Amino acid sequence: MQRRVNNPVAPTRPSPLVPLACAVTLASVLATPASAHTGTGLAGGFVSGLLHPLSGMDHLLAMVSVGLWGAILGRPLLVALPVIFPAMMAGGAILGMVGAPVPPVELGIALSVLMLGMAIAFGLRPPVWLASVMVGVFALFHGYAHGRELPSAADPIGYSAGFVLSTGLLHIAGIAVGTVNDTRRGALFVKGLGAGIGVTGLYFLARVLL
Repeated sequence: MQRRVNNPVAPTRPSPLVPLACAVTLASVLATPASAHTGTGLAGGFVSGLLHPLSGMDHLLAMVSVGLWGAILGRPLLVALPVIFPAMMAGGAILGMVGAPVPPVELGIALSVLMLGMAIAFGLRPPVWLASVMVGVFALFHGYAHGRELPSAADPIGYSAGFVLSTGLLHIAGIAVGTVNDTRRGALFVKGLGAGIGVTGLYFLARVLL
């Protein structure tokens, strides 16, 4: 009789997106915080707009968090949130350009990072309408901050195009990171990343209030 040889269980390969998740985390840490949006002037142009969201950790973390939270929540929010954010951000930019009165912008931005991070860390699954409203309100604050700066840009149209593209890419990066949430280790990583984002948002909030 032939003996059956039990094949050893093949080791589980880490998801190829884990390095991407680490890269996004590292980029978040290395990005400099945008402590104020004073509208003092922008270089303008497509490249300037493309790079600007990467120059402030508050904006970068919020935009990545929107994609990451959408990936966790699944459809329809997987698609809806990355669409709602830039659309409402454009509305906020218009409000900023005309100088419409709004609540303290830096406070709203800090709260957006804090609340999105906590939503990811605790795996919150609100109704579709509530998640959409949250992301839309947060986007208004982020858009308003940049709308105050936009009139001083040398090429506002090119700058806006680059900024919107960069925002979309950050959403996609968040969605890509969220794909690791399907595994146990990946879910722990995502929760830890959300907690880190939330703590960073708390730091931003403290800077605004103190």
